[in-house]
Amino acid sequence: MVNLNMAVMWIKFAINFIRFVSIFFFIGIAMSILFYPGGNLHDPTQEGYSLSHNFLSDLGAYETSSGDVNFLSSFFFSFTLSLFSFAGVAFLFIPQIFIEDRINYYLSILGSIFIFFGCLFFSGVGLTPHDLYVEEHIFLAIYAFRFLVPATFFYAIVLFRSNIKNFYLYTILTCMLSTVLYVAYEILSGSPIDGVDELVRQVIIQKIIVLVSMFSMFFITLAFSSKLKSNMEKET
Repeated sequence: MVNLNMAVMWIKFAINFIRFVSIFFFIGIAMSILFYPGGNLHDPTQEGYSLSHNFLSDLGAYETSSGDVNFLSSFFFSFTLSLFSFAGVAFLFIPQIFIEDRINYYLSILGSIFIFFGCLFFSGVGLTPHDLYVEEHIFLAIYAFRFLVPATFFYAIVLFRSNIKNFYLYTILTCMLSTVLYVAYEILSGSPIDGVDELVRQVIIQKIIVLVSMFSMFFITLAFSSKLKSNMEKET
C-alpha cells in the first residue's frame, strides 16, 4: 500500500509539473517579449518585439538584429524552454496510468519516449542562441516538432482505447494533424530571408503551432488526471 501510494504521488507530481510547464510557458515568453530590445530579420530599426515579424527564437538571441545585447529577454526565453527537459522526464512516469492494459501501456511508453526527446530538443532550442549556433539551433527546432508526430499518434491511440472523454482525443488529434501540416510546411516553404511576406507567414504559422502544442499539452494532463482518478476509484 505504501509503494502504491508513493507511485500515485509521483504520477500526480509528474502530471502537475507538465501542466505547470504548459502554463508557465506563456508567462516566461511574455516576460521575454517585454524585455526584447527590437529588430527583426528585415528591419533592424523595429522597436520592441513584433508578434508578426519576430520568431520566438529571436527572443533567445545573444544579440538582436538591432545590434543590442539581448540579456534579459534571452534569460527568460532560455529558462522557460529549459523546463521542457524536466517535463520530458515527467512524461516517462505517465505510462504507469495505463498499466492495466498491456497494449495501452506499451503504446504510452513509445509516446512518452518520443515526447521526452521532443521536449529535450525544445530545451536545446532555448540553450542555443540562433545567432551563435545557427546549424545546431535550426536542427533542434526542426526535429523538436517532428518528434511530436509519432508521440501524438501513439497517445491518440491510447486515449481512443481508454475510457476518456472524446474531447481529449479530439484535442490530441488536432495537435497531431497540425504538427504534420507544420512539418510539411517547413519542408516545402521558402526561406524567411526571401522577403517580408515570407517572414510574416512563417512567424505566424510558427506561433499557431506553438499555441496548439501548449494547449494540447495542458489538456492532455487533464485526461491523465481523469484516468488516474478512474483507476483509483476502481481500486477502492
